[in-house]
Amino acid sequence: MKKYRLLVTCIIAMGIIIIGTSNPVSNFYKTTNLISSGNITNEKADKDENSNKNNKDKNEDKSNSKSNKDKSSEDKSSDNKNEIQKNKKLLICIDPGHQGKGDSNLEPVAPGSSSKKARVSSGTEGIATKKPEYVLNLEASLVLKSILESKGYNVIMTRETHDVNISNSERAILANDKKADMVVRIHADSLNNSSKTGASILIPEKDGKYTAPIYEESNKCAEFIKQNMEQSGIQINGIVQRGDLTGFNWSKVPAVLVEMGFMSNYNEDKMMSNPDYQRKMMQCIADGLDAYFK
Repeated sequence: MKKYRLLVTCIIAMGIIIIGTSNPVSNFYKTTNLISSGNITNEKADKDENSNKNNKDKNEDKSNSKSNKDKSSEDKSSDNKNEIQKNKKLLICIDPGHQGKGDSNLEPVAPGSSSKKARVSSGTEGIATKKPEYVLNLEASLVLKSILESKGYNVIMTRETHDVNISNSERAILANDKKADMVVRIHADSLNNSSKTGASILIPEKDGKYTAPIYEESNKCAEFIKQNMEQSGIQINGIVQRGDLTGFNWSKVPAVLVEMGFMSNYNEDKMMSNPDYQRKMMQCIADGLDAYFK
């Protein structure tokens, strides 16, 4: 009987223990609210929201990337256009002063002017070399032509031989018709004073009746040429405005006239016929043109 009571008591105790401890894990999470349908739903919503945000960000990134690529393409296209414009060949007209035989017939010094001058002269002559100026001018001009063409310029010449008859106004008109970007006239000086030396640059007069429209650009170019000559150690006496030169008065495009030096000075006359010196001076003119067109 005692054994039976003991057995029943054990069975009852075990039942109480089992009932009191059934699904402890579930009871724990329910108590702490870590498992609930509401939390699961919220967690899923958070994931969906984050996913949508990430997709939106990705789409925005793609859109921004496309926009940046489009902008980059536009920039490259603009750069290419600028490069094409930059590489456009410029036209330089070189006018070797004078010619083999002068022409004393008269022509107007400016369009519509009643004032007249000889169409063209043969120039001066070297005191040491006895070389005619028209020969020296063409020698130097051909050197300049070669240098400019090597730099990519288009070059036209008013003459390439001595046996021509082209007046000063006709030379200017040629450059006008070709729409030259700059005219470079090559000459040499002479004075009764044999001690005078140095190059000079003549430009159209600032307030001249016919030359005012081309003064500013002509002066800018002359300044760059002058700077290059100074840096190369060439004696340069300065820039001189002229309103009485037929070649300037008829010109509708910018122009500079370089007097290389004085053929009336013994040493300078010889120096101007030296090929190395000619190249040095013509290089200064070409580099000055480069600086002007930048």
